[in-house]
Amino acid sequence: MSQKYIWVTRRTTMKRKSQDCQSRLPDNSALKQQQLPAYRLQLSANKILSGFFATGVFCLGVGVVLLLSAKTIKEVEINYTEKCANCAKLRENAANFDKECNCSIPFFLPETMKGNVYMYYKLYGFYQNLYRYILSRSNSQLVGTDVKDVRNCAPFKTSHNGIPIAPCGAIANSMFNDTIILSYNLNSSIHIKVPMIRSGITWWTDKYVKFQNPSFQNLSSAFAGTTKPPNWPKPAYELDEEDPGNNGFINDDFIVWMRTAAFPTFKKLYRRLHRIEHFTEGLPAGSYSFNITYNFPVNRFQGEKAVVLSTLTWSGGSSLFLGLAYMVTGAVTWLAFFSMLAVHLRLKERKMFFLQQ
Repeated sequence: MSQKYIWVTRRTTMKRKSQDCQSRLPDNSALKQQQLPAYRLQLSANKILSGFFATGVFCLGVGVVLLLSAKTIKEVEINYTEKCANCAKLRENAANFDKECNCSIPFFLPETMKGNVYMYYKLYGFYQNLYRYILSRSNSQLVGTDVKDVRNCAPFKTSHNGIPIAPCGAIANSMFNDTIILSYNLNSSIHIKVPMIRSGITWWTDKYVKFQNPSFQNLSSAFAGTTKPPNWPKPAYELDEEDPGNNGFINDDFIVWMRTAAFPTFKKLYRRLHRIEHFTEGLPAGSYSFNITYNFPVNRFQGEKAVVLSTLTWSGGSSLFLGLAYMVTGAVTWLAFFSMLAVHLRLKERKMFFLQQ
């Protein structure tokens, strides 16, 4: 092999390697070459201390405002686990699963709950944050794309006959199904049903984006070839007998339940007050009663149930967590500020002492 041929081959190889290296280089732009204009902060002790002081003032101020706002909320919570114990024994017995049981719980409202009033149901010891529980659902079902898609719904995918369940999954099967009616007692003989409505209890994105019925004129035809979840007394297209437009996957109570909670003790919005007639100002003080149709079992997992009536403010519900979080953050920031200030003054004194020497 001639020397000239070897030289040409090496030159060709080096040229090809050079082209490959150039092709992998980033573009010659200010962004990719890291040549964008930048500003380097020149922090001094005074600026840092001022920042910590201002942050502490801000957090403490916001915390105080949030705590005062939460204190103005009026809330009534009635735990009916023990008060409806007879219904619990009846309904949670497999032999009496189909029997209806009602219980009435009277209570007294000492002062008026002015403004908008919201009714919640509250569960204790119900873990909706389990990984398998959260995944046990079919999003293609819930958006109305494919009612028979049950791939991710174990262990509630199909019935014992192999018929697809709609809606499938553990979340849908365990839906809260107690019926709660609030009554206002004008006197010993006149009882008024408080107008509580379900419209507006869901998120807009849930109601009109994440949950949709199949595109059929007849909703029962859309669910043909499927069966109801095992724990449901009725199929999805018959959930609400009073309002046919609230059936299927767009049922408000169903949508609220499907948004899983992060903690084992949680409350979910059930109804809101329709401010008409005797209730234009809110719920007046007086004697009330909850009439509950007991369906949802809690004894088997040692849980509890409660009904909550609450007002809201601009900052939300009655939880003190956000206000306390701001207060703690502000206190820690101020503690850091005073600690750094003490160190700064100490070092400054030592510096002045050495300069005088």
